[in-house]
Amino acid sequence: MARLSTLLTSVLALSGTSLASAVFDLLPSNFDDIVLTSGKPALVEFFAPWCGHCKTLAPIYEELATSYESSKSKVSIAKVDADEHKELGRRFGVQGFPTLKWFDGKSDKPEDYKGGRDLESLTAFVQEKTGIKPKGAKKTQSHVEMLNDQTFKTQVGSDKDVLVAFTAPWCGHCKSLAPTWETLAADFAAEPTVLIAKIDAEAENAKATAKDQGVTSYPTIKYFPKGSKEAIPYTGGRSEDDLISFMNEKAGTHRVSGGGLDAMAGTIAALDSIVAKFTGGEAIATVGKEASAAAQGLKDRYAEYYVKVFGKVEQNQGYVEKELNRISGLLKKGGLAPEKIDDLTSRSNILRKFKAVAQGKEEL
Repeated sequence: MARLSTLLTSVLALSGTSLASAVFDLLPSNFDDIVLTSGKPALVEFFAPWCGHCKTLAPIYEELATSYESSKSKVSIAKVDADEHKELGRRFGVQGFPTLKWFDGKSDKPEDYKGGRDLESLTAFVQEKTGIKPKGAKKTQSHVEMLNDQTFKTQVGSDKDVLVAFTAPWCGHCKSLAPTWETLAADFAAEPTVLIAKIDAEAENAKATAKDQGVTSYPTIKYFPKGSKEAIPYTGGRSEDDLISFMNEKAGTHRVSGGGLDAMAGTIAALDSIVAKFTGGEAIATVGKEASAAAQGLKDRYAEYYVKVFGKVEQNQGYVEKELNRISGLLKKGGLAPEKIDDLTSRSNILRKFKAVAQGKEEL
């Protein structure tokens, strides 16, 4: 049995396959046949065993290869030890490690990979080149937008409030921040004018932006208000709650951990003060007219809802309680789109303002 295992290992080594790895190992003896003339495209990493950045990339590259293993007849995810096989490195102009190049399987003129070294960027690149979707354990969709030199210019200064983390693949603090950053992006996913983004500051297609922004350490977090390209450095804590509070303050949003809305979402202070007059004994019709006049000068989408509630309460004193119960039932039932949940939550918050006033009158 031991002899059979040794023989199997030798056969796999000759074929360029490792028992423990989905990444195809290339050698001078098989490089041309597999990469240049097979007609099958390949992403090739030129690495050195002693290279720290290569060691950081290794598990990510392995995961990439595993996700495309079922499509290995159509695309190769491979690597070559360019320190041991220096002739291959020189042949393709490799000057540093790791260097990633894309070969179309038909020529010896590869395309340099200039994207980020995270799994999402690498996967997107291979999928764009081949049209092949990766397989494997289904992951939660990421709401973090990876920016590069080109997309940074279009997103920053637009109609969005943008929070950007400048990171590096080898940075330990960046790895610690990553899950929190993903959660933060999910919390704000339903906000169309808020963007939680990330830039791989060492990626070839993003280095210029990192330099322009004066990034010298990682992670560096910067906030860009909508309509402005002037950054505001973020110097607060890196917990989810800290980051949510910062964005709510800057963007005027009302998000809480988990992506829901707080008790102030949808409410309008100017109209709340008019609602409060109802406790002073003023007739609902009189207060309602005042609210209607005030709402006309407001651009807030929920201003008209205040006016609607005033009208309903004038017709039926029990409307607020009944409507709150109806909305509560819809929210508990589930199956609603995020936008609908936000809308119903905001309406509930406004209705509670009226309910509080009604309770105050009863106490009086």
